[in-house]
Amino acid sequence: MFSKIFCAIDTADLDHACDLAENIAPITGGIKLGLEFFNNFGPAGIERVIKFAPDAQLFIDLKFHDIPNTVAGAVRGICSNFAPAYLNVHASGGVEMMRAAKDACGVDTKLLAVTLLTSLNAAAIQQVGYCTDISQQVERLALLSQQSGLDGVVCSAHEIERLRGACGDDFILMVPGIRPAGSDKGDQKRVMTPKEAIGAGATHLVIGRPITSAPNPASAAMDILTSL
Repeated sequence: MFSKIFCAIDTADLDHACDLAENIAPITGGIKLGLEFFNNFGPAGIERVIKFAPDAQLFIDLKFHDIPNTVAGAVRGICSNFAPAYLNVHASGGVEMMRAAKDACGVDTKLLAVTLLTSLNAAAIQQVGYCTDISQQVERLALLSQQSGLDGVVCSAHEIERLRGACGDDFILMVPGIRPAGSDKGDQKRVMTPKEAIGAGATHLVIGRPITSAPNPASAAMDILTSL
């Protein structure tokens, strides 16, 4: 199964998460479970959700960032229990950490690196000490991830074309910060519409609130998929 859309089901209500997964996964083909969900319900929560969406591709979005041995152990633990389609670490953890994480990945799991969070703008990255502009920093981290053997990166839509040129057509670009025209941007800074992002070369889109907060989430997911 190839899923263009991974629906972000990050909620503190487990029953609601299961209902969303059951109704949305047959349309999008992919679901994403992140830190909020994992810290509330842990591995047992993931196990319960995937029972309601057994055919969906699963992206476990925990953004590991620690010393190499610790990250490798965390990746190994996730992959031995769930074999997700995608898992991620922070590229800023460095080459040794990323290689250790990749070595610990299961054969059925593709490992992605987070470049810069899509909630950060130019002023914010300067505050944390990056001296280059956003696009240059994202490209640097993406190339470092590729050199470390990872399968792709998580990046904003505004870096898609640049990374396609730098990293090639086979490098996976998982793109959050996707907002249909007219949607509230929320805490995202670097956003784009679904059709624009796919047209620019995104492999997958991560879409949460425009689907999960809609009066009819399944219908909202179908509308976005049709727009592509």
